[in-house]
Amino acid sequence: MDEGSALSALVPAGPQAAHIHTLWLVMLAVCALVFAAILGALAIAMRRAPCGDETSEPDTSMIGNDEPAVRRAVTFGIAASAALLITLLVTSIVIERALAQLPLRDALHIRLTGHQWWWEATYDDAKAANVFTTANELHIPVGRPIVLTLEAEDVIHSFWVPNLHGKKDLVPGRTATIAFRADAAGTFRGQCAEFCGYQHANMALMVIAEPPERYERWAAAARTSAPQPLEPLAQRGQQVFLQSTCAMCHTIVGTPANGRRAPDLTHVASRLRIGAGTLHNDPVTLSAWIADPQRIKPGVHMPAHALPSADLQALVAYLGTLK
Repeated sequence: MDEGSALSALVPAGPQAAHIHTLWLVMLAVCALVFAAILGALAIAMRRAPCGDETSEPDTSMIGNDEPAVRRAVTFGIAASAALLITLLVTSIVIERALAQLPLRDALHIRLTGHQWWWEATYDDAKAANVFTTANELHIPVGRPIVLTLEAEDVIHSFWVPNLHGKKDLVPGRTATIAFRADAAGTFRGQCAEFCGYQHANMALMVIAEPPERYERWAAAARTSAPQPLEPLAQRGQQVFLQSTCAMCHTIVGTPANGRRAPDLTHVASRLRIGAGTLHNDPVTLSAWIADPQRIKPGVHMPAHALPSADLQALVAYLGTLK
């Protein structure tokens, strides 16, 4: 699976993004037409302008004369401008209505909470036993509508996955919703689009659109508890995790770790990246992240862990089993 497409509203992967892309094309065409017309008028004016130098007498012969050609040009310009503005207004209204008319039958409901500087995603279900939480990745089924309930834990954030929809703010104390659908499989990069602090630029979100059957397999696995480590090194790593400050902030379902202040790590080894999109998820970068996250992502709320080398190796081995 790829690491995510570039942030681009010009490659829509769903109906909502396609509507926004259409509006962008109309605005581009109108602005390009106006720009070309202005350049053309400027070129004509410069060509017809009389030439002179510092010794030339000022030409005042046109003062007070009727200029029907100029009057017609100005009238045409006003009418054309009004028509183009009305075109943009009507197009915007039509697109806005289209964005609000996405069919939501059998929608998947996800609560997405913005934190400094990571995303928490809770997959809701009518059965409480089927509710589960993950972080910094959204897995969604292709062709099924998604309804996100947006909340912010601390400051204003903004959800933006341009391949799928426009921007929507997450405001502390308020709840907002946004609905979209992915019609093509792929990994689409999202980004917090509202400045939210020092590491705002490193608050990414991966949206992974999969065929429905693959999504169901992923969701079934995500609902399970973390597997118990079998290898001695991983077993030692679990002890390190539970006996350190890690368990105070992180949750690993199936263990006593039940922290709520940092990303859920129950299936962290299955994620593409760590640090909200900052790093590739591999043992080397995971070790560096645990040892000194401030060096990689200054200002992040996770403290450095000065673990002995053997304990750090064991901890990384344990986290690697959480798939």
